[in-house]
Amino acid sequence: MLSLVPVAGIDVGKHVLDLGFHPAARPLRCANTPAGIERLIDALRQRGVLRVALEAIGPYAHPVTTALAGAGFAVALVDPRRVRAFRTAEGQIAKTDRLDAALIARFARRMPEHLHPAPEPDQVRLKALSTRRRQLTELIAMEKTRLKQALDPLVADSHRAVIETLEGACAAIEAELDQRIGADPALARKRAILTSIPGIGRRIATVLITDMPELGRLDRKAAASLAGMAPHPTQSGAHPGRHAIAGGRPCLRTAFYMAGMVAARTCPAFKAPYRAMRDAGNPAKLAIAAPGRRLAVPPNPPIPAAKPFPESHLIP
Repeated sequence: MLSLVPVAGIDVGKHVLDLGFHPAARPLRCANTPAGIERLIDALRQRGVLRVALEAIGPYAHPVTTALAGAGFAVALVDPRRVRAFRTAEGQIAKTDRLDAALIARFARRMPEHLHPAPEPDQVRLKALSTRRRQLTELIAMEKTRLKQALDPLVADSHRAVIETLEGACAAIEAELDQRIGADPALARKRAILTSIPGIGRRIATVLITDMPELGRLDRKAAASLAGMAPHPTQSGAHPGRHAIAGGRPCLRTAFYMAGMVAARTCPAFKAPYRAMRDAGNPAKLAIAAPGRRLAVPPNPPIPAAKPFPESHLIP
């Protein structure tokens, strides 16, 4: 039997926040400003809400999630793809921000097992740094490609100057990431464990720490799926079907793929299976994805867990 404690859902926009409830109640729209967030919190308290759900955090959601957590609410994140599938399952065609807020609330009420706690502020800042480093790395690669194609010496010098500036900015971000991880004993221990695994260096370890905070608290299948390295079958009727990796977080899939490539080249325990798959006629990418998946599974030692989602706020 479901609890009667109301659950709220928020559809976050750049300028407004739409608040929906389940069981159904009058929706509310507030400005996405400090005053509007205070009004939203008052409305939640008046209705006796304990849990608030919203879709995966974007830049416009940070102020409201921080304020809600500070006010004592349990803030949960839902996967936007699951919410869209839930709308389809309900047969709902109309889509507005207010309808989406109510839809998120219904999803949170009926499928609490698919909710995840909002990340801690420190984790958000680390991920932002990691994302910026990845952006700078991509920009450097683009400029290097343009440099190879430059014919005019002045244009080539311009590319070199931009590359030098970008590399300096990337090094500064890298140093800040290294300092913040080293200053946290739990994260430093997690990095030491990760870098002891073949194929995983400090840079890939940093990506795993910043973009996979669940690391250390997952089972084998969940870890591979979250990393985007789990082979998903596609089969119907007499068709034999095929397996392909899909889903997960793209940055993690790239990190584990590169780690698998390094491990297959340098570690005998990974080199022999890789060679066997290649000799059996498997494509190189598949032979590299296999050790990448193997690497996604073992980094799950008993690392101190982040603050769990309060069980008292779950609906049985």
